[in-house]
Amino acid sequence: MVRIDPIILRARRLRPRRILPQAVSRRGRRLWAVLRRLWRRSLQFRVVGITLSLSAALVLAFSYTVASLISNGVLQNKIDQTKILVDNGAAYATRELTGFTQRDDPGLPSALSTVETQLYGSIGNQDSQVVMLRRGGSLKAFWPPTPRNPNVMDDPQLHDLRNLVVGAKSGTYQQIATLDINNGPQKYLVMGTPVAVGGYPIELYYIIPLHAEDELVQFTGAVVTGTGIALVALLALIAAMMTRLVVTPVRVAARTAQRLSAGLLDQRMVVRGEDDLARLAAAFNQMAANLQRQIVRLEEMSRLQRRFTSDVSHELRTPLTTVRMAADLLFASREDFDPAAARSAELLQAELDRFESLLTDLLEISRFDAGFAALDAEPTDLVPVVRRVTDQLGSLAERCKVALQVVVPDGEVIAEVDPRRVERVLRNLVGNAVEHGEGKPVIVTLAVDSAAVAVTVRDHGVGLKPGEEKLVFNRFWRADPSRARQTGGTGLGLSISLEDARLHGGWLEAWGAPGKGAQFRLTLPARGGDRLVSSPLRLVPDDARADEAALIGEMP
Repeated sequence: MVRIDPIILRARRLRPRRILPQAVSRRGRRLWAVLRRLWRRSLQFRVVGITLSLSAALVLAFSYTVASLISNGVLQNKIDQTKILVDNGAAYATRELTGFTQRDDPGLPSALSTVETQLYGSIGNQDSQVVMLRRGGSLKAFWPPTPRNPNVMDDPQLHDLRNLVVGAKSGTYQQIATLDINNGPQKYLVMGTPVAVGGYPIELYYIIPLHAEDELVQFTGAVVTGTGIALVALLALIAAMMTRLVVTPVRVAARTAQRLSAGLLDQRMVVRGEDDLARLAAAFNQMAANLQRQIVRLEEMSRLQRRFTSDVSHELRTPLTTVRMAADLLFASREDFDPAAARSAELLQAELDRFESLLTDLLEISRFDAGFAALDAEPTDLVPVVRRVTDQLGSLAERCKVALQVVVPDGEVIAEVDPRRVERVLRNLVGNAVEHGEGKPVIVTLAVDSAAVAVTVRDHGVGLKPGEEKLVFNRFWRADPSRARQTGGTGLGLSISLEDARLHGGWLEAWGAPGKGAQFRLTLPARGGDRLVSSPLRLVPDDARADEAALIGEMP
């Protein structure tokens, strides 16, 4: 026989009780998340929710006010009617009992019974009661008798009322109390007044049931509540319908705008009617048509410009080749010329080199614009690439009296790149840094991590002004045109370098500060097709970060 531990049974019985609140809590959080998302994203849901809340508060206040007014009116009407009965009854009792001058008159009980009978008969309501009590006497003389509670006026709820009736300040007083007389606990209006007989007051009380008035008040409250709920639902429905009339065209406009931004320039909104929404749709369609015409015109102009640049570059190749041959011949024979002619041959050779470089850059830009640029990626060690670029620009650095410093890892840095394009980017970056280095050292740093490789080129020259970090990559942009004309350059090198970096799926970024130099950072994914999320090297140099921290520390 298998023995089961009762503790385990108790744990198994308690487990569903713990799981149920957790499930309810999860469903509540999920519902709350859905409502929050609807509140943020749906204008119609917000309008309906606000309308529902405000209308519910308004209807609740109105219902409470109406129910209170009706309840108070019905109760006050009953009090007024009962007061008339009490006043008439007190006057009748005073007339009938005027002859009794002694408190222990033997005919007084019979007279009280007769008066009570007459007063009860004048009410016309069998559930009502009339009670006459002798002050200081027993609580037995009242009509009609109630077997379940013969001493109803001795109820603790009515003690305060009786003290007021027989108090020093005579008058008529009332109280609403829940009493059990014949038909169970019910609400009654108890109203009493003193009747002076033989120098001793007699208490006269009318006990009037309020169940009819209570039912009327409850019925009125139910009707008002039901009407309020129906009104709130109707207002919410109206708000939803009216909001839908406004929100639907806005949603259509948003979807149409998204299609336009995606390149579907022929998308338009449907115009119905002549109201404000129709005018909005017509204006939107007119705007879309104007944008389409402008975009088509600009695309055509851009296409013509790219074609013109490509055609001119190709057409200039043939005469340039002829001129190059003649210039090479003149340059090779310059020693036989007089000094002026020899200098002219050298200038012609230099300008032809610059012109040929410009044509090469224009052809490369036209290939990027036409989408014909192709990436020939292969696993490449970037350490020899960096050293080869610095060696090639060594003579330029010597002429500019700039020291080139190379910081590379000890081992190999392998990445899937196009070595020709990477070398061209580094050549442009290092060449610009040497030309703008103001004779100060230029530092080339290579680093790698598990996902990316990065190369930074740091100079300590004139630097860049705020906002020029993006402008340096624009075509034909120069920070110092006069200086650029002295040092040469086509103004397309950084633009081509940016396109080469993007073709690899990488970044080419710039940092600079006036008087502190500039730093360019090339970041490429280590594996082709990967997405970059970070770079192994910082864009802002460490020395610049230290200067900024020191400046902040000195500020008061």
